[in-house]
Amino acid sequence: MDPRQRVLRYAETLIARPSVTPEDAGCQAWMRERLENLGFTVTSLPAGGVENFWALRGESGPIVCFAGHTDVVPPGPREAWQSDPFVPVVRDEVLYGRGAADMKGSLAAMLVAVEDFVAAQPKHPGRIAFLITSDEEGVATHGTRHVVDYLAAQQIRPDYCLVGEPSSSKRLGDVVKNGRRGSLNARLRIIGQQGHVAYPELADNPIHRALGALAELAERQWDAGYPDFPPTRLQISNIHAGTGVTNVIPGQLEVQFNFRFSPASSPESLEQAVVALLEKHGLRYELDWQFSGPPFYTPPGRLVDATQKVLRRQLGQEAQLSTGGGTSDGRFIAQLGGEVLELGPCNATIHKVNECVALTELEALAAIYRGVLEELCSGTEA
Repeated sequence: MDPRQRVLRYAETLIARPSVTPEDAGCQAWMRERLENLGFTVTSLPAGGVENFWALRGESGPIVCFAGHTDVVPPGPREAWQSDPFVPVVRDEVLYGRGAADMKGSLAAMLVAVEDFVAAQPKHPGRIAFLITSDEEGVATHGTRHVVDYLAAQQIRPDYCLVGEPSSSKRLGDVVKNGRRGSLNARLRIIGQQGHVAYPELADNPIHRALGALAELAERQWDAGYPDFPPTRLQISNIHAGTGVTNVIPGQLEVQFNFRFSPASSPESLEQAVVALLEKHGLRYELDWQFSGPPFYTPPGRLVDATQKVLRRQLGQEAQLSTGGGTSDGRFIAQLGGEVLELGPCNATIHKVNECVALTELEALAAIYRGVLEELCSGTEA
């Protein structure tokens, strides 16, 4: 079966398994079997109800790792889809189904790339690895983070890692993510005194008290940015107060906000700055933080160069390197110290109804992944 037929069949096989996060629905068992047949040693690393595995082929040399997730977001209303989201359908050379672009199509392309590479070079230099989780679309606590902890304890470091996130914008390979901003969440409670609106002197309105501080939070420049990163940004995502009636001053105001931060800031520096701002405004408050992950950045080097070379050869173009967008599991993998890039199909339909990917993209992506393997598995550098 040629690569085009295989990548379609593999993507269909994965899409047909309803692996809504954190469920795996048998995706990883199917992948593990294929990798074991190729001579990979597969280590299952479940944690907290999440399925994960690490697979490795080869004895020595640099590790080229393919990373991704088998879980998908919920499909939403089934009636909104043109066809069942977990029954893969091809219409006009486009594959439809939940996970087609994010990221079961990428997983299928990775498998085909490795199969063809190993068939051509069964005694290839270097090592090939897979790091697969079913917790990327969820809370990301027991997935890649857990596998990275295992690898660190075993003193294993992927030297080069391609994450199959759908990085492309208008056409395959036009954008490659070589970094991401960090993410820090906060839940702030401004404490006042409940009372009757007709007697404000007997109450303490937390909404009124908070207005100046919230305006300053929203308008403040937190840093000036970092090479290839925009400045750190704060966004208020939710504000809630009140009892549902018009004649009661509420006793507290709750605010949720998020920092997407560049390497110019740290979680500690941002937390300290927020506390200082709240103290300056004389507020009584409670503040809870949730750190989602640090920023990461892969400067131009061997992985970037190899990827751009393959894109020029396969697609006649180089990719724009970008650090924009949300977070990904690359933030955990990068902590091991290797080079990390995200390269996958177009992201126009991810998390939407009628999610899809063009068959030409899947075929080309498999060829690109194989080309990067051929560039990096020389065994001469790490």
